[in-house]
Amino acid sequence: MSEVKKATRDGFGEEIVALGIQNKDIYVVDIDIGKSCKTGKFREELPKQYFNVGIAEQNGAGVAAGMATCGKIPFVVTYAVFGSLRMCEMIRQEICYPKLNVKIACSHGGVTPANDGASHQSIEDMGVLRTIPNMTVIMPADYYAAKTLVKKAAEMDGPCYLRFTRDAVPVIYDENTEFEIGKANLVKDGTDVAIIANGDTVNIAVKAANELEAKGIKAKVLDMHTIKPLDTEAVMDCVENIGRIITVEDHNIMNGLGSAVCEVASEAGKGIVKRVGIQDQFGQSAPYERLLEMNGITVENIVAIAEKLTK
Repeated sequence: MSEVKKATRDGFGEEIVALGIQNKDIYVVDIDIGKSCKTGKFREELPKQYFNVGIAEQNGAGVAAGMATCGKIPFVVTYAVFGSLRMCEMIRQEICYPKLNVKIACSHGGVTPANDGASHQSIEDMGVLRTIPNMTVIMPADYYAAKTLVKKAAEMDGPCYLRFTRDAVPVIYDENTEFEIGKANLVKDGTDVAIIANGDTVNIAVKAANELEAKGIKAKVLDMHTIKPLDTEAVMDCVENIGRIITVEDHNIMNGLGSAVCEVASEAGKGIVKRVGIQDQFGQSAPYERLLEMNGITVENIVAIAEKLTK
């Protein structure tokens, strides 16, 4: 894992320009916060493919739906808390119900907005949107994953929610790493315990696995960048061959990655799953690392849970 840090929203901002140049059907529907969401370069280079609807999320969803009916590939761009909750009814009725080819690309996922406060920390979004039929839900782990998964989202047909970080996170992958929507990436192999993470918590999971290895415990780390459709085959492999699973996410432990993994394990009737994530509480205005610590999303907590499971 590299010491270099980059926000995944930067990967999105760069990749969407490249895609827009290659494909003139790709549009950005901006909700007036392009500077934060990194669509400024797209606006400058591709003004005819850029629309700013102002601070009107529901209107932006409707505009994007209309574009999709005309064969365009619109990316609605805003903060995660607004792009999921404020737009939710429009996403359900106007985008997912008719299965339109609209991509909702949102920065500031989880507690990465940190000092912006609880109102801007989106802790429910992936859980809410994964319950809507026809929706694909993705959270890249780093800068390069973001670039590749944005491209994959543009290539797939149908509604997609992409969640990016505000803060910089460690670079895990290189630019040639392959990703497939709905298929987990194996970051580290192991046989004693499985750690399944996504987004900005994957690097924390890797650090925990390295500490566990020093203690003689071999931890498998999966980057479950797509929580819908979930890679049930990868989860079942952990259930069948390891039996001890820890999920790690920057999201409410209810209805997010942890819940999705628990659904697979419970239906199989096997395995133990321990969930690490936001403890069903709102965030606060505090540094990002402090907010993670408040919710036990730390290397130390993951290591302690793994040690108990393997005893």
